[in-house]
Amino acid sequence: MTDTHDEWDKPARADDRGEKILYEENPSMFRNQPVWFVITCVLCLVIVGLFIFAVWYLKCKGTTLTVTNDRTTCRRGILSKSITEVWHQDIRNVQLDQTFFQRVFDVGTIGISSAGQAGLEIKVAGIPQPERIKDLIDAHRRKSRI
Repeated sequence: MTDTHDEWDKPARADDRGEKILYEENPSMFRNQPVWFVITCVLCLVIVGLFIFAVWYLKCKGTTLTVTNDRTTCRRGILSKSITEVWHQDIRNVQLDQTFFQRVFDVGTIGISSAGQAGLEIKVAGIPQPERIKDLIDAHRRKSRI
């Protein structure tokens, strides 16, 4: 049995814990900051631009936001690793921030906090389809409280 997403043809799949992965994505480089992306590409003609582009690319590819039916997880790092996860039943606040250009390109910043922490536990900038993520989390947050 596979569920399909409204806007994607990617079927939901299970992780190693048996949870259904509803969303899994890395931050976008171009769609999040198109002006800096173009400037960096132009600077790639110079060696400094290649270094800036490589660091930015690795930072984006090393960050993954995963939403399952039970929890939201943020994994960061390529050589080292940092994992932050928040169970949907514990989430108290979901923040969504988008500039005008981020709205045009359908990217934004998602912030998630729970009652256990004073600030945001998970914050990922440049993530595609942030409203969809907020809706997924809200829907499963309500289900876990029933």
